[in-house]
Amino acid sequence: ILGTLTGRLPAAEAMLERFHTAVAAFRALAGTMETPRRVYFEAMHRQMRTFAPGAMAIFTLEVAGGVNVAADAQARPNNNIALYGQEKILSHAHEIDLYLAQVGVMNPVSREQIRSTPGFGVIRAVAADEIHLIDERLVSRPTLRLLEGIYRIGCRLYPQQFDTAGAAILEQAGLAVPKGGSH
Repeated sequence: ILGTLTGRLPAAEAMLERFHTAVAAFRALAGTMETPRRVYFEAMHRQMRTFAPGAMAIFTLEVAGGVNVAADAQARPNNNIALYGQEKILSHAHEIDLYLAQVGVMNPVSREQIRSTPGFGVIRAVAADEIHLIDERLVSRPTLRLLEGIYRIGCRLYPQQFDTAGAAILEQAGLAVPKGGSH
């Protein structure tokens, strides 16, 4: 739509094609993982909120090969954020291989805050120090940077497979590989 409005339809179509090609390549790479890792993806720590199925952040997680343990989260009207609650999170404690939290204005959280939340020590990922933060701009905005979000999540889920192969996918899409690789 923006391509049409700005008189740049061919460029917009080319960008969409690069996006869809990269998403397909990331899905293919993720599909080679024998055991998909299960993830709790935090949207807002203080309110114990996650992303509802269908949210952009869950799209990035699933394209990277992660399994959302909060697939039963119920979206609020006109919102992709869902109240999940500490009891619901802890009911999945033994299943969570990786605890992922968006970080930014909407969720100014640290790994230490997550680690020190009462009761969270029983979460498998927290006990194993598999707490990872990702910039909200990479997972919650409809831009090509979603591809970088997919790459960064993939590198946290499957570092050996995604670090190099994922970087090649980003480069083919015309995006720079983040300095320091996936970190």
